[in-house]
Amino acid sequence: MKKARLIYNPSSGREQIKKHLPYILETLEEAGYEASAHATTGQDSAKHAAALACERGFDLIIAAGGDGTIHEVVNGMSEQENRPVLGVLPGGTTNDFARALHIPKSIEEATKILVNGREQTVDIGKVGSKYFINIAGAGSLTELTYEVPSRLKTMMGQVAYYVKGFEKLPRIKPTQVTIEYDGKWFEGEIMLFLVSNTNSVGGFEKLAPDAYLNDGMFDLLIVKKTNLADVVRITSAALRGDHINDDKVIYVQASRIKVRSEDDMQLNLDGEFGGSLPDEFVNLHNHINMIVPNKKLSCFQELY
Repeated sequence: MKKARLIYNPSSGREQIKKHLPYILETLEEAGYEASAHATTGQDSAKHAAALACERGFDLIIAAGGDGTIHEVVNGMSEQENRPVLGVLPGGTTNDFARALHIPKSIEEATKILVNGREQTVDIGKVGSKYFINIAGAGSLTELTYEVPSRLKTMMGQVAYYVKGFEKLPRIKPTQVTIEYDGKWFEGEIMLFLVSNTNSVGGFEKLAPDAYLNDGMFDLLIVKKTNLADVVRITSAALRGDHINDDKVIYVQASRIKVRSEDDMQLNLDGEFGGSLPDEFVNLHNHINMIVPNKKLSCFQELY
């Protein structure tokens, strides 16, 4: 019998995973899995639980919670020689990665995908000794994602990010950087850069419109030095995907990206604090096998 390990954040979102735990485990058992669960207890708990599940030969690991929980599980799996299939149950604030995969927010519907979906290999990003599955970035505009208190996220959901963002806007300052991407260079002052693996970032579903999860490439977005009016204009355009045509924005694809800065830049990985730059971002092509909805998905490139 196949074994499934559910790694869930009991406080994620509005505790939806915890409330639906009996249903999730029962559905997995009915599908032929010997299912068990691990409730996370703090930082790196999901990472250690995922690594242990790999070592113990589980067939399926399910990351249940927000983007932070998925991030930790991916970090626990990615170094392992044996990497089980990965499943996702969204239960967080923005659920960027689940949204990119078209996994519904309904726990019941998402659980059905776990047992009726198809397997698909996906790319993983590596920077230094850490991994990310959705997005990496740095700059003043990215720092608000880990400045929002957990309690505020739970109470207000995605609105909490916008509240913090508007509070921070007047204090945003540019940073001098040198960015090398697949042999090309950019040098100058920027507001932020994003290294994206999907098109779903921070609640925006068209921020990296050409991104695919299985093409071996990152989508690199650089926002040059701007004023407050520019930020508002670019943000508005990003809702439609028109920001990539703005003269303040660079949008390219690359498999390896090196970033150096004269100033301290705090790295954001999947919405979590990831240390400081400089560092190199490397795309690990088809590194993890996932369960995704059993239909054609826009986040995957059709390979022939």
